[in-house]
Amino acid sequence: MAEIRPPAVAGQFYPLKPRELREQIKSFAGARIPAVIQREAIACLLPHAGYIYSGSVAYSVVSQLKIKKNLIILGPNHTGMGANFSIMAEGSWETPLGKVEINPSLANKLLSKSALLKSDTQAHKFEHSIEVELPLFQYFFQDFTFVPIAVGSGDFKNYQQLGLDIAAGLKEAGLEKETLIAASSDMTHYEDAKSARHKDHQAIEAIQELDERKLYSRVKELNISMCGYAPAIAMLCAAKSL
Repeated sequence: MAEIRPPAVAGQFYPLKPRELREQIKSFAGARIPAVIQREAIACLLPHAGYIYSGSVAYSVVSQLKIKKNLIILGPNHTGMGANFSIMAEGSWETPLGKVEINPSLANKLLSKSALLKSDTQAHKFEHSIEVELPLFQYFFQDFTFVPIAVGSGDFKNYQQLGLDIAAGLKEAGLEKETLIAASSDMTHYEDAKSARHKDHQAIEAIQELDERKLYSRVKELNISMCGYAPAIAMLCAAKSL
């Protein structure tokens, strides 16, 4: 029987009750006219803090994306559990808005193309970085499957290779046009506003330039506490290869 991963942080990072969750997501639109779903994106970067802190930022991205059939979410492994580069290859994830099915054929294709990835559920059991993105996609997209990938410790070459492997798997599966790659990351943690703005600008500039090596260098040299820089590097490498 396929495993169902229950929500680990519902009621903490976002509301547990479906109605309250939908209302909170809807509130992120504010007074703005909701954007037409029209942007043809290959990849995106989303924050994963509690919705009261970063939900509006994530909403502003997801609300403008063109619907795709498949979603790959790369998130940092905060818990340290499970495999270092972990992919959950079958089953579903449950949120207050319902279940999202994993795409097993895509997951197994990625496994076959990457020596880094391991099929594992433990890394995902209590990890919030991927989970918090799902309700936003469920709110806007009615029918999609996804593949969750938790990224642990490694080096630049590991993260770069992971991105290249993902791109190769998508191309071989013929799904590069039907898949969105989302990297989950917060930015600077626990610093004063001036320092955080400076460091975040340095990281964001590298991302906007699609320069994964510059991102890695700046994170290390400036000691930027961007928890998902590894998923972001993999995302950039994959996107540039598609």
